[in-house]
Amino acid sequence: MQLATLYTRALNGINAALVTVEVHLSNGLPAFSIVGLPEAAVRESKDRVRAAIINSNFEFPARKITVNLAPADLPKDGGRYDLPIALGILAASGQIDKSRLDQYEFHGELALSGLLREVTGSLPVALAAQKKNKKLVMPEKNARQAALIETAEVYAASNLLSVCQHLQDRLALPIAPPVSSDNNTPHINTTLADMSDVRGQHRTRRALEIAAAGRHNMLMIGPPGTGKSMLASRLPGILPPMTTRQALESASINSISFQGFDIQQWKTRPFRNPHHTASGVALVGGGSKPSPGEISLAHQGVLFLDELTEFDRHTLDVLREPMETGSISISRAARQADFPARFQLIAAMNPCPQGYACDGKNLCRCTPQQQLKHRSRISAPFLDRIDIHIEVPRIDKKTLRDTTSGESSEQIRQRVYRASNIQLKRGPRSNAELTVNEIDSFCVLQEKEQRLLEKAMDKLKLSARAYHRILKLARTIADIENSQDIGIAHLTEAISYRNLDRFMND
Repeated sequence: MQLATLYTRALNGINAALVTVEVHLSNGLPAFSIVGLPEAAVRESKDRVRAAIINSNFEFPARKITVNLAPADLPKDGGRYDLPIALGILAASGQIDKSRLDQYEFHGELALSGLLREVTGSLPVALAAQKKNKKLVMPEKNARQAALIETAEVYAASNLLSVCQHLQDRLALPIAPPVSSDNNTPHINTTLADMSDVRGQHRTRRALEIAAAGRHNMLMIGPPGTGKSMLASRLPGILPPMTTRQALESASINSISFQGFDIQQWKTRPFRNPHHTASGVALVGGGSKPSPGEISLAHQGVLFLDELTEFDRHTLDVLREPMETGSISISRAARQADFPARFQLIAAMNPCPQGYACDGKNLCRCTPQQQLKHRSRISAPFLDRIDIHIEVPRIDKKTLRDTTSGESSEQIRQRVYRASNIQLKRGPRSNAELTVNEIDSFCVLQEKEQRLLEKAMDKLKLSARAYHRILKLARTIADIENSQDIGIAHLTEAISYRNLDRFMND
């Protein structure tokens, strides 16, 4: 029977669904048809496959060729099906042995010469194949990325002919060597800007350290030129190291995006800085074929929103749900995709349209109504989800002339690592992600501290969400100080980072 069956995968978000490629040759006028909901790029593979087979010194059968991509109701797009379709035609026509095809999954786009080109989504594909104990045959660049999964067996192929030789036991394909991913060796990117470059701003530096230790969201409010963007860009350099699981999640999202995944960025926390003209779809993802947005590309890293009040209010409000859940679900008429979005939000804004309201030298000429309108561009529910609100004052000339370096990122990083390890020993997540039950267990207050927090809630008109966020923030401060209990000093400092609630909502 002139029928061959092979396996590959289709991408749906960061999931890779199994696709069975069935190739049948029958008598009749020469024809080549592909069924199974193929999109334009898949339908065009007929010409690429025909030329690649001929230029690889094989015979293209002058028969009626039917290719079925099952399941038929799953949309198929991209050039990843070229390689399995070509191998299926060669196996069905008896030019290669088909007895070993079921051991592998094949992925790759074919050039007209028969060379294999890179495709997207190698990491989700490798994760899915590894769970089914399948071997992978992929283009060389994809194979290097898939080898980040140490237990996956990945073969790197450069062209169609080399794959056929491997299946015929004539010349084995090289196995992509695994990339070392030792959890005990944190990946430190030495190219990141250092905190020692920052002059003054000791309180903001302290707040940034707390944010890094507990993965808390943070909002900086201050006039232009006070170093808000400078401080935010240095946050990745003091964050805790990524675990292998976190790194795989982040790399998988990048591998299915238009920008792709650079293996040199393995275990480096992402830092995304979208412009304030970005739309809601650009931030959360979307499109007719759902693709990840900025919040997913910032997964396990930092999303920095500069000039926060210049963003459209409705655009900011679409971030509220993923800030709580750590994921985003994108639904379209024909598809639905889920993307992880566990990002750390760092935002910066001017206090008024002119930008000088907190300068302290009467430089602001904005009326109270203008200031209120400026602040109202941020909704109270969105602000409520930000743990730390801090004023960043203007730096005086004496501080600017001071050439004495402050603490380096390395010094701060050590304290952050220590606090992070305390959290991971206590539970499976960082303090910012604690559930209500975990808050009740890990953030217990004595009577004196409880009375202080209740008074702060009444005075600052804080919500129940803000109450829990203060507790989590105080827990992080206590962890930095290596304290088992939350004391008055820890709670007072945590409350001081919420005193802008009234300023923002008056």
